[in-house]
Amino acid sequence: MPTRLPTYFLSHGGGPWPWMKAEFGGAYDVLDAALRDIPRQVNGKPRAVLAVTAHWEGGEFALSSGAQPGMIYDYGGFPPHTYQIRYPAPGSPELAARAQALLHDAGIRAGLDAGRGFDHGTFSALYPVFPEADVPIVQLSLKRGLDPLEHLEAGRALRPLRDEGVLIVGSGLSYHNLRAFNGAGAAASHQFDGWLRQAMALPPAERSIALMNWERAPAARAAHPREEHLLPLMVALGAAEEEDAAVVYHEEAFMGALAVSSFRFG
Repeated sequence: MPTRLPTYFLSHGGGPWPWMKAEFGGAYDVLDAALRDIPRQVNGKPRAVLAVTAHWEGGEFALSSGAQPGMIYDYGGFPPHTYQIRYPAPGSPELAARAQALLHDAGIRAGLDAGRGFDHGTFSALYPVFPEADVPIVQLSLKRGLDPLEHLEAGRALRPLRDEGVLIVGSGLSYHNLRAFNGAGAAASHQFDGWLRQAMALPPAERSIALMNWERAPAARAAHPREEHLLPLMVALGAAEEEDAAVVYHEEAFMGALAVSSFRFG
C-alpha cells in the first residue's frame, strides 16, 4: 500500500442500491464497477476508512466512536429486505479519538458519538468497495450551516491520517435534486457536472477558490437545492489540497438522463 493514501469524493447512488441490482436492471453497473476498483487503486485494503457522510449533520462536527456500529435505514419506500441489511464492519474508537484530536488541534470543535450507526451514505458506498466488511469505519458528520470553507479546513486538519493508513472518503452525490432525479434534471446535471470536472483540472489554488464559490457555477442551485451531498467533497479536497484530481467515475446518463461523477485526489 502507498505510504500516503489518496482521498475520494464518491457519488454514492440512491438508497440501498447494492442490495437491489435486480430491481434496478443494470442502472448501477458502472458505479458498482468504479467502486469495486478502488482497492486496486490504493493497492490493497487501508487500515481504516474515515467516511464523511452527507446523511449526518450536527451543530459541530461529530465522529462515530462505537466499536460495533449499528445500522440506520435512512430511506423510505424500498422493499422490506432492504430494512434488514447488515454491513457488519467494525468501528474504531481509536481512529475517532485521533481524528477528534487533529480537529481540535486545528481549532475545530468535534464531538464523539458512540451510538451512531452506519447510514446508507456509508454502507451503500462502501459495501462494493469492501464487501467482506473487514475494514474499520469511522463516520464524520457535516457541520450545520454547510459552510464550504469550514469543511475544507476540516479536511486540511485531517490530512495526517493519510500517512497513517486511513482512507478518507467523502460520500455524497455530484448531483442531488430529488425532485428532478430524472429527465427533468438532465440539463442542470450536465451543466453543473461539466463545470465541476473543469474545476478539478485547475491548478490547486484556483481549484480551491472555485469550489469554495461553487454556487456561482452554472445550474449550481438546480443541481444542489441544498448542498449537503456536495459538502463531503470539500473535506476530501482539503485533505489533499495540493495534489492532482482524477475522475474515477462518470456517467452521462445515470438513471437514464443525469450526469454524475466521482473524484480521487492524490
